[in-house]
Amino acid sequence: MLKFTPLIQKKHRYELEEVKHPNLMREQFPYSDVPRILFEDKYVTPSPASEIWITDTTFRDGQQARPPYTPEHIVHLYDLMHKLGGPNGVIRQCEYFVYSKKDREAIEGCMALGHQYPEITGWIRANADDFRIVKTLGLKETGILTSVSDYHIFLKLKKTRRKVMDDYLGTVKEALSNGIIPRCHFEDITRADIYGFVLPFAEELMKLSQQSGIPIKIRLCDTMGYGLTFPGAVLPRSVPKLAQAFNKELGVPSQQLEWHGHNDFHKVHINAVTAWLHGISSLNASLIGFGERTGNPPLEGAIIEYIGLKGRANGIDTTVITEIANYYREVIKAEIPENYPFVGAECNTTRAGIHADGILKNPEIYNIFDTQKILNRPIKVMVTDKSGVAGITQWLNDYLKEHNMDHEPLNKRHPGVRNIYDWVMEQYAQGRTSSISSDEMIAQAKHHVPSMFESDFQKVKKAAVEIGKKLAAKLCHAKEILTLDPKIMEKFISETVRNEPSIQFVAITNRDGKQLTQVHTQRGDKGLFRPLFDVDFKEKEWFRNVINTGEAYWSDLFFSRFTNRLIMTFAEPIRDNKGNIVAVLDVDFKFDDLTKLVNQLPDNQQ
Repeated sequence: MLKFTPLIQKKHRYELEEVKHPNLMREQFPYSDVPRILFEDKYVTPSPASEIWITDTTFRDGQQARPPYTPEHIVHLYDLMHKLGGPNGVIRQCEYFVYSKKDREAIEGCMALGHQYPEITGWIRANADDFRIVKTLGLKETGILTSVSDYHIFLKLKKTRRKVMDDYLGTVKEALSNGIIPRCHFEDITRADIYGFVLPFAEELMKLSQQSGIPIKIRLCDTMGYGLTFPGAVLPRSVPKLAQAFNKELGVPSQQLEWHGHNDFHKVHINAVTAWLHGISSLNASLIGFGERTGNPPLEGAIIEYIGLKGRANGIDTTVITEIANYYREVIKAEIPENYPFVGAECNTTRAGIHADGILKNPEIYNIFDTQKILNRPIKVMVTDKSGVAGITQWLNDYLKEHNMDHEPLNKRHPGVRNIYDWVMEQYAQGRTSSISSDEMIAQAKHHVPSMFESDFQKVKKAAVEIGKKLAAKLCHAKEILTLDPKIMEKFISETVRNEPSIQFVAITNRDGKQLTQVHTQRGDKGLFRPLFDVDFKEKEWFRNVINTGEAYWSDLFFSRFTNRLIMTFAEPIRDNKGNIVAVLDVDFKFDDLTKLVNQLPDNQQ
């Protein structure tokens, strides 16, 4: 919970400047031309807040840039943000719309998770009636739209500065009377009259904060992305001077100040971090930077910057960044630029051959940090005509590692690598302009380095083994088998063999290898197995293996000497209720019939 810090009294009071006409600052914002960047001989020294943190607007501003999230999306993303920010509240708060049924369903779903952080807050218009919704939802804080530029006051709201300020203060008083912390969103502050309206309004808010004992917060909203970090840049565009005006001149405590930016001029991230460095504690961000028009500060970027500035993670789990990115791609179906920092599919992929050669020697040469450790993403290379033999080798080795293949790493001298390189260069000699796709590389690797891959037969065989193991285990654990009553087992096994054509032979023995039941086969095959009717199985490999290891056993493929069919043997220990082996089950499966089950038999029926 934010501790209340009283306003630091200053020597002078800021007076509201009432004007008849809007101050549109045409010297900086000509509209018919690119905005001007003006400078003065006045500089601000960095003075970082004693504590910094991140707040999130994914479910408010972030929803204004894309199709709405479902309540399920919101609850899952909120849970991931909790894991990302950790138990110390590095991601301190999330804000939500509160008006629709879906908005409220999402809020209630997030609350049900019981997380302390991020704290759930609301966002409303400057309307006293909306506080009833906030209070009903049990929220302790809400954002309130309080636009501060003459563009909004005169051109949008059609009011005077005095009228707007009185309306805003009335709404804030309503929030205080309901015991709700108001967070006033100073919309369009980088086009506003800082000393003629913004600071006089902020000073009135701080007076109310002192009187009520409730820490009224102020969000500095760079709505159009005009903010600048350049030394000597003038107000209202200078981020350092805006932070100084509130924190040092007016005396608003750092923990009651928040920066919210937009990326219209490619400065959204650096502006937000600059606010941190000049006395503003809270950086408002959005996942993947999704936000109105060009977007907000990317939350994952703020997380990385936080660790860089603080020199420690403070409970952050950076690998969750990749989980979030995958959820956006795979579930929400949101498009993320492939080269977007930290989350793009190719953010740590290199195409240049000289870079790939460096990566082969040492990944630190061309990787920003250990992306495998920090983001759970191994460094990758993309194959083009610039990749060279080294790049192709790196791609193949990455593929081996990513798919957990049991194969020695390849080197640049492997003849298959050289053959693939020759094919790649021929593609570009014929006029190709796109990079080589993964599917193409896999096809070339299968042809030139077939040892990398399992054959289709090996895949089918592996799948058949899994099916056979499940069927044998299910048979072994059937309640009829566990009785060890020959009559009950005989009937059950007979029905099982009749219903499962992949079974060729079933036998159950005691610990000495002697049969507890007659052997069972498919109808018409029994005469072929006459030599096994009275056989002692104690010397059979499957029996000895189960007794000696206490584990299930399965054989490789072999041809049955009785039927000449291709079969596999599976054996399972049968245990009593104390875990002791009391019998052994042997099942021979016909391979052809077993493979038919690979794509047909659901798990709950195996």
